[in-house]
Amino acid sequence: MQAKRKIYILGHKNPDTDSICSAIALAYLKNRAGEELYVPKRAGQMNEETEYVLRHFKVQPPAYLPDVGTQIKDMEIRRMPGASKDISVREAWEMMQERQAVTLPLTDDQGNLEGIVTVGDITTSMMNQNPKSLSEAKTPFAHIARTLNGEIEVGDKEACFEQGKVFIGAANPDLMRQYIEKGDLIILGNRAEDHLCAVEMGASCIVVGLNAQVSPVIRRYAEEMGCVIIRTPYDTYTITRMIALSMPVRALMLSEGLVTFHTLDFTDKIRGIMGQYRFRDFPILDMQDRYVGTISRRNLLNMQKKRVILVDHNELSQTVDNINEAEILEIIDHHRIGNLETMQPIAFRNQPVGCTATIVYQMYQEQQVEVPKDMAGLLCAAILSDTLMFRSPTCTPVDKAAARALAQIAGIEVEKFAMDMFRAGSDLKSKTAEEIFYQDFKKFIVGEMTFGVGQISSMAVDELKMIKERLEPNMEQECGKHGIQMVFFMLTNILEESTELLCYGAEAGTVIRNAFGREVVDGSCVLPGVVSRKKQLIPAMMQVLQEA
Repeated sequence: MQAKRKIYILGHKNPDTDSICSAIALAYLKNRAGEELYVPKRAGQMNEETEYVLRHFKVQPPAYLPDVGTQIKDMEIRRMPGASKDISVREAWEMMQERQAVTLPLTDDQGNLEGIVTVGDITTSMMNQNPKSLSEAKTPFAHIARTLNGEIEVGDKEACFEQGKVFIGAANPDLMRQYIEKGDLIILGNRAEDHLCAVEMGASCIVVGLNAQVSPVIRRYAEEMGCVIIRTPYDTYTITRMIALSMPVRALMLSEGLVTFHTLDFTDKIRGIMGQYRFRDFPILDMQDRYVGTISRRNLLNMQKKRVILVDHNELSQTVDNINEAEILEIIDHHRIGNLETMQPIAFRNQPVGCTATIVYQMYQEQQVEVPKDMAGLLCAAILSDTLMFRSPTCTPVDKAAARALAQIAGIEVEKFAMDMFRAGSDLKSKTAEEIFYQDFKKFIVGEMTFGVGQISSMAVDELKMIKERLEPNMEQECGKHGIQMVFFMLTNILEESTELLCYGAEAGTVIRNAFGREVVDGSCVLPGVVSRKKQLIPAMMQVLQEA
């Protein structure tokens, strides 16, 4: 049975509770159909508020997916088994012919890559043979017998040809004695005197062709002298032509300077490296450095892009890295229309409500799917978070009705749960200033101007004061990063329904003055009635920047 292909559902970078909970609940809904496997993911670190919600409803947090670029694991990896470096060249050649491969990876018993050999390596070695090639390669006599379709009749079957040359005994014994040296391998016919001469001269092996018999006397003598006797049906010409194929393939393999990739490597990083080398195939390793298979440059042409559904955003600057390399199937959002582009029409659901979770709840109702208790809890928490417990101007009657209905299913009391959730979200004592800054931070682009806005909401004035003291030194160093020219941070008091806005950047004070009629003093100003980044702060700032 073929495995279902995954579709990832994820929200924006620096995800908030709505982004995470909507992804989880939407994945549950879509998996009811069973046609595909929908997997919730997160594009950034979760905040304390979201962690509290997931713990409360006993839901596993989604795994981290910071980049949806195409990876090697998305390519058609040729999962060709590795071979032992101790097999013969002939066996390696036959494997490559059978698999229609030009490269054979060589691995150990644990699957670790030890080297590679190519068809070119084999043909080159055959052209550059010398009489001592087999002994220099420490060729096992068993390889020689198997390659020549013969058998070892006398001698140690585990021994190797370790010294001497390969010599054809075509002359008479008197002449051969002038050329045979101790340890040589002698190719012979059926003449007994030649057999005896070779053994007497200390040959390590004699190869007898045409299945010629060796006399029992010479066989005993060979055994005493430690000489191996191999008998083969081949003639002298065939023996001479094929014997070089018996050497172990380790003698030819490339083991240094191998160009390998890992399954999780991104194709945009490996494309240039592949272009620098003229290799036909590149070995692929898993994250434990074990051999998996091979790819070639041709595989770059038919890659399967990751398929994604985006929730709670549609801005390119806010989405997961390398979104342009993925296939966006659907977007579900409640923000302004941003600048994401797709290659083909998609389902794009964008509604003027206070929370993406409200739209997801509507989808459950439209498909007449009962909302489980844990999913209801997540969706309710997301609505309470995004609407600041119905205090945000983004909140609509639809959001309130959805939250009340979901709270009843989840078995929670709205006001009490919201207070506990906000209290958990504003407990930032264990976090660094940088972690607090990026906990809920979004980047926006207007023309040539790029600015970022972060936000922390709390019901306690003291907590907001403490956060301000920690963030102020961080504002300057964050401005300028990632091309950002202005930085703002909203310290939102939920109960008082107001925001102290921290500002940094050359034009920051001018933008706030023109947008809200407020002066920025000592890097901050108070904006009464402003609690929503999406509906109150960003639109006013966008209008000023567009007019400028």
